[in-house]
Amino acid sequence: MGYGIALRVWGDYACFTRPEMKVERVSYDVMTPSAARGILEAIHWKPAIRWVVDRIHVLNPIHFENIRRNEVESKASARKKSIYVSEERQQRASLILKNVQYVIEAHFEMTEQCGKEDTPEKHYNIFLRRARQGQCFHRPYLGCREFPANFELLGDNKVTDTYESTNFGEIDLGYMLLDQTFHVNSKGQVEEIIPHFFRAQMINGVIEVPPLEEAIR
Repeated sequence: MGYGIALRVWGDYACFTRPEMKVERVSYDVMTPSAARGILEAIHWKPAIRWVVDRIHVLNPIHFENIRRNEVESKASARKKSIYVSEERQQRASLILKNVQYVIEAHFEMTEQCGKEDTPEKHYNIFLRRARQGQCFHRPYLGCREFPANFELLGDNKVTDTYESTNFGEIDLGYMLLDQTFHVNSKGQVEEIIPHFFRAQMINGVIEVPPLEEAIR
């Protein structure tokens, strides 16, 4: 296991969209491991390291809120560089989370792309410095870009008590998206995206995240 960190993240709203919902957005009850990894990568990421989420602590009670949002039907691409919002606007309902707060416990591992100058100590210290100073490559978000995430590094991996630590015990959250793997062809183009799921159990407000290798097997 590599160098571990604990990062507190919070925000007014969040939406960790369930992939089985094709039309309306419906959030998972809590943050997904892939969303947690995205927040860490927004603070510091290089090809030399790979972030691994170990556990997620749920600090606030789970509250949902129904909203309606304007979205566009298509996505911008190399072929379609322009989107006319007035022609492609769609109003959709969303079931999102309100007033969320989590602690992400994670570590990073060195990849095959690391060079001689890449050491665990170097990347660990870079992350600590950037997280303490509030620096990031892009603003991290809670599932959707319109829901920005605030973040704070916790010293010595100190995690505050979760809201369910004495009240509810164990909660079965059902199957949750763990992460995705990408199959790339010889031209560097993504040919297939394979989602991987795990059975999420929240015990005393803490979700233990299994290694991705276990989901792939």
